[in-house]
Amino acid sequence: MDHFNLKNGVLNAEDVSLSAIADAVGTPVFVYSQSTIERHARVFTEAVAGAGMGDPLVAFALKSNSNGAVLRVLAKAGLGADIVSGGELVRALHAGIAPEKIIFSGVGKTADELAQALDAGVGQINVESVEEAQMLAQIAVDKGVVAPIAFRINPDVDAGTHAKISTGKSENKFGIAYDLAPAAYALAREHSSLNAQGVAVHIGSQLTSLEPFAAAFAKIGTLIANLRAAGHTITTADLGGGLGVPYDPAHPLPPLPAAYGEMVRTATAGWNTRLIFEPGRLIIANAGILLSRVTRVKQEGNRTPFVIVDAAMNDLIRPSMYDAYHDIRAVNPDGARFSAHVVGPVCETGDTFAMDRDIDAVRAGDLLIFATAGAYAANMASTYNSRPLAPEVLVSGDKFAVVRKRLDVQTLIAAEDAAEWL
Repeated sequence: MDHFNLKNGVLNAEDVSLSAIADAVGTPVFVYSQSTIERHARVFTEAVAGAGMGDPLVAFALKSNSNGAVLRVLAKAGLGADIVSGGELVRALHAGIAPEKIIFSGVGKTADELAQALDAGVGQINVESVEEAQMLAQIAVDKGVVAPIAFRINPDVDAGTHAKISTGKSENKFGIAYDLAPAAYALAREHSSLNAQGVAVHIGSQLTSLEPFAAAFAKIGTLIANLRAAGHTITTADLGGGLGVPYDPAHPLPPLPAAYGEMVRTATAGWNTRLIFEPGRLIIANAGILLSRVTRVKQEGNRTPFVIVDAAMNDLIRPSMYDAYHDIRAVNPDGARFSAHVVGPVCETGDTFAMDRDIDAVRAGDLLIFATAGAYAANMASTYNSRPLAPEVLVSGDKFAVVRKRLDVQTLIAAEDAAEWL
């Protein structure tokens, strides 16, 4: 459920007309609904309540959306943060997320980033290789602290998702191979500066079935039992994120959070660990849209028309990168429909949002939205073709605020320096 609906024939974000936002801020622009963010956070938190020992930690995945205002909304809702870089750590702390609620994941953490995490006092570092564990152990010794860690385990489970967002198969770069996990924990026990308190797993993103989760969690449950039998004290289990959201209305709906929560309670019964979850897309995807204006409609004879919009692949790269589907809707629909190719202005054939898509009929100057654009959109944006980064707007009821300004080309140029010989 989201809060983008027609009111008096105009598409609104909560109680604010998207036309009013376009007039005030310009296009393209990302628009987020605070009520939707809060609702999704509440629904997921309630779905996993009672699973594991104590209260689960729901750590929002900043890689999906790291806007400071969005993070502040989630911090007030009680969520922590799953981060994958030193920059995301700074963002999480700046938004008021307590360091003990921060989980540092990622396969390529540098020595500086690991030191930064220890200085901040993050709740857990998910270590993804023996080499990383050895590096972290020495950094912790130098700082005179004990690093709280979990090894991220690669269970070799096919998540059944897009190849570029699968993370739990043996050929993926993430985590330690399942059969090598006991040796990794034995190594950690040799270092007094490491506290291997947990086990972590994350098999991919945009999963539309619970079966891969259940298969992975079954292997993790066996591993936890074996580690304890070997004398290790395991108190946390990070189950990652990955539950999918509905992008294409023609496709079956992914499992609801409530069904996921029931599966988790069944799969983790008897683990006696505090559970950690890393939802990102599930919280923020449907809470955001990309608002764009039609530049022109290119019609050549009887061929399918091209609807050329002012948003581009540098704003929303998912269709180009993953062949991803985003629903396209007019802000002022009049009931007419047509089939069109919807494309952006970037000088790439890949700058295409949809081909032969049945959409609301639009003309030059009309506004349209790309739905479900709250996740992996603004965060993955670039300035390709020297295009400004689109602003971001947060809506709450009948109010809206620009929460990231449009970064124009003069800002980009100001960050550059000519070589002295030029």
